[in-house]
Amino acid sequence: MTKRKIPTELRSHRWLGVQDLRAFGHRSRLRQSGFDAEDWGGKPVIAIVNTWSDINPCHAHLRTRAEEVKRGVLQAGGFPVELPAMSLAETFVKPTTMLYRNFLAMETEELLRSHPIDGAVLLGGCDKTTPALIMGAISMDLPAIYVPAGPMLRGHWRGQTLGSGSDVWKYWDEKRAGNITETDWSEIENGIARSFGTCMTMGTAATMMSIAEALGLTLPGASSIPAADSGHPRMAKACGRRIVEMVWEDLTPSRILSRASFDNAITVHMALGGSTNAIVHLVAMARRAGIALDLKRFDEISRRVPVVANLRPAGAYLMEDFFYAGGLRALMAIIADKLDLTCPTVTGQTLGEGLASAQVHLPEVIHPLSKPVYAEGATAILTGNLAPRGCVMKPAAAEPRFLRHRGPVLAFEDYDHMAREIERDDLAVTPDHVLVLKNAGPKGGPGMPEWGMLPIPRKLVRTGTRDMLRISDARMSGTSYGACVLHVAPESFVGGPLAVVQTGDEIEVDVSSRRIHLHVSEEELARRLAAWRAPAPRYARGYGAMFSSHIGQADEGCDFDFLAAPGKIPEPDIH
Repeated sequence: MTKRKIPTELRSHRWLGVQDLRAFGHRSRLRQSGFDAEDWGGKPVIAIVNTWSDINPCHAHLRTRAEEVKRGVLQAGGFPVELPAMSLAETFVKPTTMLYRNFLAMETEELLRSHPIDGAVLLGGCDKTTPALIMGAISMDLPAIYVPAGPMLRGHWRGQTLGSGSDVWKYWDEKRAGNITETDWSEIENGIARSFGTCMTMGTAATMMSIAEALGLTLPGASSIPAADSGHPRMAKACGRRIVEMVWEDLTPSRILSRASFDNAITVHMALGGSTNAIVHLVAMARRAGIALDLKRFDEISRRVPVVANLRPAGAYLMEDFFYAGGLRALMAIIADKLDLTCPTVTGQTLGEGLASAQVHLPEVIHPLSKPVYAEGATAILTGNLAPRGCVMKPAAAEPRFLRHRGPVLAFEDYDHMAREIERDDLAVTPDHVLVLKNAGPKGGPGMPEWGMLPIPRKLVRTGTRDMLRISDARMSGTSYGACVLHVAPESFVGGPLAVVQTGDEIEVDVSSRRIHLHVSEEELARRLAAWRAPAPRYARGYGAMFSSHIGQADEGCDFDFLAAPGKIPEPDIH
């Protein structure tokens, strides 16, 4: 067992505990804020990294949760300080929050490094905030615990239960088809988001919060608590108490995370029917921890782990139902023989010890392994001449007929081209066509926006078509569904084969054999690629230019090349 720290071994002691001119300045400024030596003396300084903002409704309650975390820190004998960080509101930040995930990761790491911090409580939840906060914490490697924002309450409209994203796309197509009115649409807008908290489908937010728990970075059960439930503030206080003990125990991410814990996270992701975005984020998080993780590992685990969570968009229920059914602890208990239960967690106990007494209360929400929602995992990794480094599909959310399909291509050079064409009544397209969107990847988007669920052409929507095979180097919202092939690597903007796909070509997808193939000869493909010319960079200056120069491809986790490698940065000189 690791020896407990003593006060003079605290990192903050260098700022506050020594008797020199610089420490005098630090202490006098704390006194300026109304604190005195009894507040900080010999106590761990705990950063509460808070991604609250007025324009992020998913995090509207995190200002209050920060106060509850502070209460827990004080109860345990620590000194809490709140550090605001970029909020990354998924629905408002354009062109995509993915452009700024690495920004928040870098900000988190530097906030912790540059201040007298001994441990951190990370407050996030909306899609990219979870991986970003965790990536920064992994790189800094101070004791850290994650507080998931939690899902919002279920939506309602005329007796129907509404789910974030999933029902937006569904009813938007019904509106385009003329099946619902503007009044109906307005009522849906008023009823789909009823409280603070993240999307309550198994979208990216719920997936990543669950993955944080599977990695061992939250308290047991924390990821499933609805944001508006009274258990949520109690969990926040408990995290405040626990982080103080973690500092004394020196329980850092590097002592928790391992290859086995990332396998656990992938296994849970598959059983949940989770968001395809999790693949990009898990690769990035693992690489920050010095663990090589490639797409092949996701496919290996997918083939042996069924989907047992009956949650939208792959199933029928929502996160509030999942909580009542027993939450993530119950799901992990169901798949326990597929997990490494010896992995450590922030509690100081193993993952298995945290599952003790977990039960499924609603088997229609969390299915037994003998009756899965879908026989294999949530995602499939396809490779072929169109995606030499792989691409991602979510078979559980697609019409079965598209799991093996060959059809003619309708190609769009970029999002604007697609948007102009897709509503045309004279568009030459059939339900068997394969829609292809180019220049939507990490550099091309820029930032790999969630454009991968290409809209069904309006002329087909009106005749009842609700799914088509769609291929792009973009991502799609975790709340989306349909036969969408995503994350094609390398992307078209850097000269991947997707760049030279033409309308009239044929593409074949065979999910069972994990194959995607552009039906042109090798010679013709080589001729097209040789003639391809790189487009001009999207950004000439600022953060965007830095992003474009240093961003990795989807299969690499889309991290910056100068951040992805593990390794310590020297502590700041405080003299």
